[in-house]
Amino acid sequence: MINGAHLLLFSRDAEQDRAFFRDVLGFRSVDAGGGWLIFGLPPAELATHPTDGDPSCELYLMCDDVAATVSQLQAKGVDVTRPVSDEGWGLLTAIRLPSGTEIGLYEPKHPRPVST
Repeated sequence: MINGAHLLLFSRDAEQDRAFFRDVLGFRSVDAGGGWLIFGLPPAELATHPTDGDPSCELYLMCDDVAATVSQLQAKGVDVTRPVSDEGWGLLTAIRLPSGTEIGLYEPKHPRPVST
């Protein structure tokens, strides 16, 4: 039935953010027409958290070694916006996209499902 998920990132500078995902993070893409890139992503997970505030969605990229990944990204000029913190469920930091959008980056410590 369901064979994947499609994540939308609304950006004030889509061209720069597309270049970031392509050139800095090395995500492969296809051109859906007119330069509209659709990126392949690594395996994904979905978690639903309760909130008393407004509902929202957030993007977190995962890695095996957050310290090494942060070093590699900083060497490419990526702005790491938060120091790595141990949240119990993982080691968490964040990076800034060229548009100014911040996305999470973490090394999970929680159990991970097998990709379907």
